Amino acid sequence: MNLRDLEYLVALHEQRHFGRAAAACFVSQPTLSTQIKKLETELGAPLIERGSRGVLFTLAGEQVVARAKGVLSGAEEIRAIARYATDPRSGTLRLGVFPTLAPYLLPHVVPRIGRELPDLRLLLVEEKTPDLVDMLHAGSIDAAVLAMPVDEAFDHLPLFREDFVLAVPSTHALAGSTDPVTTAALGGQNVLLLTDGHCLRDQALEVCALAGAAERDGFRATSLETLRHMVAAGGGITLLPQLSVVAPVAEYEGVALRPFAPPAPYRDIALVFRRGGVHGGLMEELADILRGVCEQGPLPLGT
Repeated sequence: MNLRDLEYLVALHEQRHFGRAAAACFVSQPTLSTQIKKLETELGAPLIERGSRGVLFTLAGEQVVARAKGVLSGAEEIRAIARYATDPRSGTLRLGVFPTLAPYLLPHVVPRIGRELPDLRLLLVEEKTPDLVDMLHAGSIDAAVLAMPVDEAFDHLPLFREDFVLAVPSTHALAGSTDPVTTAALGGQNVLLLTDGHCLRDQALEVCALAGAAERDGFRATSLETLRHMVAAGGGITLLPQLSVVAPVAEYEGVALRPFAPPAPYRDIALVFRRGGVHGGLMEELADILRGVCEQGPLPLGT
């Protein structure tokens, strides 16, 4: 048994297709099939159900894949330790960011990381918060930018506090003033929210519960862009993170944005990573770069 054979097996599990798994591993399909068959022979147990439609793993196969992922993650950690010992600012860093922050934060951050850490190979993963937490536990990413609170098993470095703003249709009663609104203004309103799994949904639900607002029945969005278009169409009101409305929103005709009066609802953003990870010495430097996005203070609202 060798690491390459385990990589073939994990790739097949992820792709569920011999041809795609072989392409992902940069080998021919016969090579991948032969090596997996040899692995089964060595282990003395079938890992894949042959003759079935598609690629199905046996119970033993599923268990072997789960442990193979841990072995491969450990091997990568060993390689990272060696690279880090040579140059802490080189090598590969796998960073996760959740979808309601990634498109608005990363365009500002990635160029700066490239300038300040030119030898660092940054691999970015955009997934929902629960998936990123699972990936941190599994070792498939090294760090993640998440909204607090986080799993106590991880270390974290605070980055910045991001206020929410209120988005209403331009015909709404709250659209006619430029004054900040209080959360009490949400009382009795129908609020458009994201689907389950988005941390922003949970945060918005907390605000709604305190203000006496209700989620609009029969609709859940999968992106902030959908929420904005629904507001423009008069489908309801919603809460948007500050960074998502920095760019001009003239293209979202029919939407008015209003800041909240203090204390505004907010989310605290942190850099989260495993305790004892090989990149621990780099985390503070990365956190400083991420914090730099908001050094200039509150970002302007679109109107």
